[in-house]
Amino acid sequence: MASRLWDQQRDLFGSLPEGFIANALSLTSPRDACRLSMVCSVFRSAAEWDAVWETFLPSDYQKIVAAAVEDGGDSLTFSSKKQLFLRLCDRPLIIDGGNKSFSLEKQSGKKCYMLGARDLSIVWGDTPRYWRWISMPESRFTEVAELISVCWFEVHGRISTSMLSPDTCYVAFIVFKSTSETYGFDYQPAEVSIGISGRKTQTQTVFLEPRSDQRRQHPVVPRRRMGMFHRGHRANPIGPINPSSNGNGPKEREDGWLEIELGEYFIKKGEEGELEMSMTEVKGGNWKGALVIQGIEIRPKICKS
Repeated sequence: MASRLWDQQRDLFGSLPEGFIANALSLTSPRDACRLSMVCSVFRSAAEWDAVWETFLPSDYQKIVAAAVEDGGDSLTFSSKKQLFLRLCDRPLIIDGGNKSFSLEKQSGKKCYMLGARDLSIVWGDTPRYWRWISMPESRFTEVAELISVCWFEVHGRISTSMLSPDTCYVAFIVFKSTSETYGFDYQPAEVSIGISGRKTQTQTVFLEPRSDQRRQHPVVPRRRMGMFHRGHRANPIGPINPSSNGNGPKEREDGWLEIELGEYFIKKGEEGELEMSMTEVKGGNWKGALVIQGIEIRPKICKS
């Protein structure tokens, strides 16, 4: 009985004009359009229409793509708007002179950005004794910031709200790598925040140590000796802190980097200003180093269904 009913519904859908179906699909989302394309051949054909995928692309996508090409990026060749949409989802577009990347979230078509390390405000970032700028083949940007050693760790990023999708909840993440040489972040949490610049924002604490089972028994800090930094040890007076206890530790990304959430913010339609994100560790006073920062990524919050 259920099979017969389904066949009847499929025949009914198949009798609808393809243009009517395409118009209906354009009022849904990229995810829903792909799911509905499985209903029948007419839906599948309508789901390929450029008019459908044009509605899923941002209204200023042509300007963004053209600016990327003018900056020296590869020209985009595509046979359909759907192909362009998927290209922007799967391969971030490098923009703003190589300092930012732009992509789309595949389920919703909302805008995503990553601010490269060169686009961030890093305290002491231009002082060679504290930070240095290097190239890494696994980074989407030509340069990343490698922390040599500081006692005052402070990173800020800003992006205009007009660049983001309206009526969207965004989540920001700092994207970084740590190595076996990383030290100084074991026991002192960092503070992170997100909000419109100039307004009061709430902060929370996070831990940059990847896993508690790899934590050192004593935090390692460098000591000055004849103008050079040398590693030393000091006892931990309060015992180890487990970053997994509050879920505020780093998570590994598909691209092999680590990320830590800085917070979330809902962008209202017509809201003007700059969305500011930060990570600081300035209270502990201990030296820390050997961390590599690729940038800060801002992407829509995904609701699990």
